Amino acid sequence: MLPTITPDKIDLPAGTILKFPGTLADYEELLEQLGDRSIPRIRFRDNHIILMSPLPEHGKEIDVISDLIKALLHYQEKDWDSFHPVTLKYGKKPGLEPDACFYIENYQAILGKRKLDMSIDPPPDLAIEIDVTSFTDIEDYITLAIPEVWIYKTNKLHIYHFTDNHYIETDNSLIFPDFPVKEIVPHYVDRAWQVGSSVALREFNQTLELK
Repeated sequence: MLPTITPDKIDLPAGTILKFPGTLADYEELLEQLGDRSIPRIRFRDNHIILMSPLPEHGKEIDVISDLIKALLHYQEKDWDSFHPVTLKYGKKPGLEPDACFYIENYQAILGKRKLDMSIDPPPDLAIEIDVTSFTDIEDYITLAIPEVWIYKTNKLHIYHFTDNHYIETDNSLIFPDFPVKEIVPHYVDRAWQVGSSVALREFNQTLELK
């Protein structure tokens, strides 16, 4: 199946990445055209527009990781709100589309909002990216100043904290300081592939009950 891009339709086979020159105005027009569609994903970087159509494993892994996060938040008796995927933009600057994001400390500030505007809304506390067909540049997130970003790729979890206007990679999560999430996440993502997502989540919940 070949990619189809017309004024009325954008269709990309799973796993496709298209990169072509474009302006910020072109990017904004494509964002408007795509609306709330989750596929294809779109980014603007170095005067190029990048369109990406995720593979099925991408969706499975973000679902598993999101479920693990919700289980941990539930265990900590914390409230939250989450979006995935979602376009986050600050003013006229290019936006980002994390695979999922979680509001925890500021969740009440975005209750009932159908769209987020980073010029008036607080950033999410946590954003997650799954790198299967594409590769996330953590520097893209500086504009949004999201406190913690997770990038999951090649069966490893990379954790980044925002500090002094840049991101540093670390071994620990500020949101889950009492849990070795760098080991937990890859283990249960792998279990989800072996035994199924629901069984892996049940195993994780049983582990939490024993703590």
